[in-house]
Amino acid sequence: MMKVIVDTNVPLVANGRADQASEDCVETCIDELMKITEGDVKLVLDDQRRIISEYRNKLNPVGFPGVGDAFLKWAEINWANPQQCDLVSITPVDDSETNFQEFPPDPALADFDQDDRKFIAVALAHAEKPPILQAVDSAWWSFRDALHQHGVTVDFICEDDILSTLNA
Repeated sequence: MMKVIVDTNVPLVANGRADQASEDCVETCIDELMKITEGDVKLVLDDQRRIISEYRNKLNPVGFPGVGDAFLKWAEINWANPQQCDLVSITPVDDSETNFQEFPPDPALADFDQDDRKFIAVALAHAEKPPILQAVDSAWWSFRDALHQHGVTVDFICEDDILSTLNA
């Protein structure tokens, strides 16, 4: 079964909360989240719920949720279910919870967003090095080659939207 890590902007885009996302991108994000919640793709998370906590800061699993909010609710229910999710341990190097031993000590990644390092650490801690789904966060684009050199695959599921933002 295919496994993926989902960056927070994917469910945000699925909720329609990213102005730079095209309608095609919103649909793609919805489709990718549905593959996970329907059991076709396994979600990879950290075992201390750091990723889920980030989702919770930006999404709302109660009320009248969008698809991204429903994904968060699904993740909270299923995170410890090995049929639905793989959990990996990542090792913080300090109390900030943003620097991890698994994150590559590469000068080319020195400016990579501190809050997003957990996604990279989870990808590298997992035996299969699953891809990270990324929608419209163009900041990741400039790091794609350096990440790839360390065995991290970033699947830019809305590449046209990112390129149009960068070329604007």
